[in-house]
Amino acid sequence: MDYLQLSQKYQTPLYVYDFDYIASRYNALKSAFNARKSLICYAVKANSNLSLLRHMATLGAGFDCVSIGEIKRALLAGAKPYQVIFSGVGKSDAEIKEALQNEILMINVEGESELDRVEMIAKMLVKKARISIRVNPDVDAKTHPYISTGLNKNKFGVDINTAKKMYLKAKNSNHLEPIGIHFHIGSQITEISSIIEAANIVSVLMRELKALEIDIKFFDVGGGIGIVYKDENEVNLYEYAQGILAALGGQDVTIVCEPGRYIVGNCGTLITSVLYEKFNKDKRFVVVDAAMNDLLRPSLYEAHHEIISLKDGEKSNCDIVGPICESGDFLAKDIKLPRLQNSDILVVKSAGAYGFSMSSNYNTRGRAAEVAIQNGTDRLIRRRESFEDIIALEKDYL
Repeated sequence: MDYLQLSQKYQTPLYVYDFDYIASRYNALKSAFNARKSLICYAVKANSNLSLLRHMATLGAGFDCVSIGEIKRALLAGAKPYQVIFSGVGKSDAEIKEALQNEILMINVEGESELDRVEMIAKMLVKKARISIRVNPDVDAKTHPYISTGLNKNKFGVDINTAKKMYLKAKNSNHLEPIGIHFHIGSQITEISSIIEAANIVSVLMRELKALEIDIKFFDVGGGIGIVYKDENEVNLYEYAQGILAALGGQDVTIVCEPGRYIVGNCGTLITSVLYEKFNKDKRFVVVDAAMNDLLRPSLYEAHHEIISLKDGEKSNCDIVGPICESGDFLAKDIKLPRLQNSDILVVKSAGAYGFSMSSNYNTRGRAAEVAIQNGTDRLIRRRESFEDIIALEKDYL
């Protein structure tokens, strides 16, 4: 990929996504379950660009959405409603209503109060809401605490006993149809043992539900498969799939998984231009035109992203920092790069997931442009934001 040419053509900061890589990752995961019924629901929150979603839809993917906005994005991009799942803790009544009106596959319910709201809204619409219940198996995903979701101390899902009670209520309701069971224990998981442990726990519950004549059709194992940012071990997809199949013990269900980062994380790069270098005594800073508003993960999680220079030379330690007025505005700390000057290009790797989708207009900075590469051809899939874009919702109220 010619990063220099792309930076000159589209300017920086610039997100670039390899759509061929995305296809290869989706197909690899789909193939891992080729002996069983499966639905790969891409987690829209990882990267919600409409062109990327359309690319996923053409591959046959379903979509895991956590807001009505994400559902609308997926449908606009060509998603089939019966392949869309609505997840997330804080669904509003308006969102639940619209999701039901759109006839999506199912709503992943997070608690008893939410189940009551879904039932009430389905009754009002004279519909039967297809639901799944998110079970919290109390399994440690061994990942960053901010992206761990499967422990009792996390806000997600319900315990086994509460889930049983909710399923029985749904079975006896005229406006609820329990068709799925769901768990998701965290993100950036590189040890599949925790996922398999959770699958075994939830599979036992599913067997008990079927004995109660609650016809569960979808076994949703969530997402969370990690990628290589630095020196992590990538998950063996065959072992991942076989572990889940073994946990099911022959139960006839469609396996649903919700990958986001695994599909798009390493498809993306963030290209940034050097503004200048500065020194505070012996401390070297490389100031670039990308900032924490463009890529929040390093500031939020102290996440590692490999950064490469297109320029050779003797290397020394430096921090890569942006123009935002925060000490937390950095893309990397204490990495070795050659001496750099204005207009030199740096490439931030593994930026396809939770890069642009978490970006903001902090400091009234326009968000970066996005470009897709497919079959050796580049195309703009989101133009760079202008000042007029940023103030468009405010200026009429001056």
